[in-house]
Amino acid sequence: MPGARITAGERVTLRTLEKEDLPFLQRAYTNPEIRYPLGTPLKNRDQLETWTEDEGTDQFLVCLDGEDEGDEDTRPIGAVFVEDASWRRPELVYWLIPDVQGNGYGKEAVSLVIDYIFRVYDTPAVGAGAYAFNDASLGLLESLGFEEEGRIRMDRFVDGRYVDRIVCGLLREEWRERTE
Repeated sequence: MPGARITAGERVTLRTLEKEDLPFLQRAYTNPEIRYPLGTPLKNRDQLETWTEDEGTDQFLVCLDGEDEGDEDTRPIGAVFVEDASWRRPELVYWLIPDVQGNGYGKEAVSLVIDYIFRVYDTPAVGAGAYAFNDASLGLLESLGFEEEGRIRMDRFVDGRYVDRIVCGLLREEWRERTE
């Protein structure tokens, strides 16, 4: 069972990421449809466990919950990580399992995390990035008001080639204007 409910939107719920969720993460990170767009190398269970124990990262499991409060029918569909929030501008990393992509769950989950960041941290902005080939992720960021701030050329070797990373940012004031 995924961890405690942090917040919920209309269709998705953010829950704490727990040790019991490691099998879900491991299945996801071995899936090339998730791993390649993230540029993430394969991680075994021990590596994932060490990585998820990073106290400098806020970690959320994105879930579809059952109809009723307290319903045990909870399905994890992805994750959102907030890196470096305690010492510099928070950076988002997010993904969903392939069979739910394109249904707006990612936008809702990332929106909930942005609200969380600006409520919990005294930061003027939040950042995120995507590889230049990842049109879906770049579109999600653009739809939430993120602006392109730069390009890191040939940033990572992904699926047999070097790829550029697009760096994006969203200011607190911009988010406030969009949500009022």
